[in-house]
Amino acid sequence: MDFFTLSIWILTALLLIIFFIKDKKKTTDALKKAFFMGRGMALSIFGVIFAIGLLLALLPPEEIAHIIGGRNVYVATILAAAFGTVTLIPAFIAFPLIGTLSSAGVGIMPAVAFLTTLTMVGVATIPLETREFGLKFALIRNGLSFVFAIAIALVMGVIL
Repeated sequence: MDFFTLSIWILTALLLIIFFIKDKKKTTDALKKAFFMGRGMALSIFGVIFAIGLLLALLPPEEIAHIIGGRNVYVATILAAAFGTVTLIPAFIAFPLIGTLSSAGVGIMPAVAFLTTLTMVGVATIPLETREFGLKFALIRNGLSFVFAIAIALVMGVIL
């Protein structure tokens, strides 16, 4: 465990002890709420992890790298960005996936395009965004996010 992670754990434990001493009931209630929220999210998280594992078993990173890497880098970047817009994967799973794809031979620009659209553009969440913020907002936000994701990928391709 690195120093930063260990520091966060120690700080969390100290604050938990301090708040437990200060107000036992509030701290216990907060821990119960956090446990039930975590339990509710766990099924979704495990489902996503299972789906990604299944996807990688059926379509190994080397095959994905061959599909994306066998094209012009700009075409590959657009394809990866398009795939990222329709995929709904949490960032904490996306980063290791991108590392796996990079080590399998996917270029920097397509990998960055996939990652940025994956985390910034949400075609799967458009119905929720539309209901909460309106269709115009959802379309503008997702469109601008896609454009900026491509721009970020291009800049990273030049830098790296």
